[in-house]
Amino acid sequence: MSSTRTPGIRVDRRGNLIIDKEHRGIPIYVRLGASDQERAERRLAEEVRSVNGMLALRATRRATFADCAGRYLSAFSGKRAIEVTAWQIRLLLPYIGSLDVHRVHDATLQSFVNDRLASGVCATTINRTLEVVRAILVRAARSYRHQDGQPWLQTMPPLITMLEETPRLPCPITWDEQDRLFGRLPARLAGMVLFAVNTGLRESVCKLQWEWEVTVPEVRRSVFVIPPEAYKTRRAHVVILNDVAWSVIQAQRGQDPIWVFPYRGKPVGTMNNTAWQRARKEVGLPRVRIHDLRHTFACRLRAVGVSMEDRQALLGHANRTMAGHYASADVGRLLGQPNSVLKREETRTVLRFANAGGLWINVRQRSGRHTNERT
Repeated sequence: MSSTRTPGIRVDRRGNLIIDKEHRGIPIYVRLGASDQERAERRLAEEVRSVNGMLALRATRRATFADCAGRYLSAFSGKRAIEVTAWQIRLLLPYIGSLDVHRVHDATLQSFVNDRLASGVCATTINRTLEVVRAILVRAARSYRHQDGQPWLQTMPPLITMLEETPRLPCPITWDEQDRLFGRLPARLAGMVLFAVNTGLRESVCKLQWEWEVTVPEVRRSVFVIPPEAYKTRRAHVVILNDVAWSVIQAQRGQDPIWVFPYRGKPVGTMNNTAWQRARKEVGLPRVRIHDLRHTFACRLRAVGVSMEDRQALLGHANRTMAGHYASADVGRLLGQPNSVLKREETRTVLRFANAGGLWINVRQRSGRHTNERT
């Protein structure tokens, strides 16, 4: 190949002209075929103007935080916590969504932080959202690239200052508090929290699916095997159902083919909703969180002498899991542990919730036995 009188235009062995030039860091390569020098120079000038225009546009319109957030969500669409992350991003967009990503820092986030604090949101919750901002900025600087290879964020990600957190101690509830609190809840939520306080499950109660149910004939009971991708510890977890939890499950059958606790064909989004928050304030328990139902289950197991190993297995943070074999002996032994917390002297926890047929079921925990009564 040979060059021509114009740098960037050369001739191949067959006499065809080729534009092969780098302009302002952008490669330009065009095969012109059997063309003459004048037309090749005009084409080269057009390509150079196109590159100049693209760079000028890029200089005035850089990626916004909303662009980066959209890219972040699309990359993590299969993750378990994607819905929570999407919710946090929706909170942020009115404040920083239209900003050039280079302008996202503590100062531009301050109005978001102030508004969240003014609405009563705790520092820990705000920090979880700020952590999402930090993760997005890191990827904008290190992963996301324009066509010319330049990062969307062309500086080091700024340090996003976290708020000082006051550790919130566990707040397990007593049986009397459970009676008062649960009795104020609407039917759908009442069944879910009753299930949670008798199994120790986190908010994964909301996403419980029928396909995870596994029958154990030897104990005439089912368990639910939550797969690793749907459980916080990324390990499969076997949910053991005591008599109360089993009655809740029985009442939910037939309501939806997929979700155990459905709402209009979809899983319930969260148990920490307005109804929960209103009920806990009405009964004077404003500090009780949904996660405290798990603490309550753990405390009750410990109070009746359940070993640490069995408590770990029931709560889903043991070093080993039964999910691989569902040994009936293990299931039967563990089934007796959460049932032991029901052995009390007084009548407790009277709840009513509707089943698929419109009947009402009274769920009673009384003197160590559990009964279902149809009215």
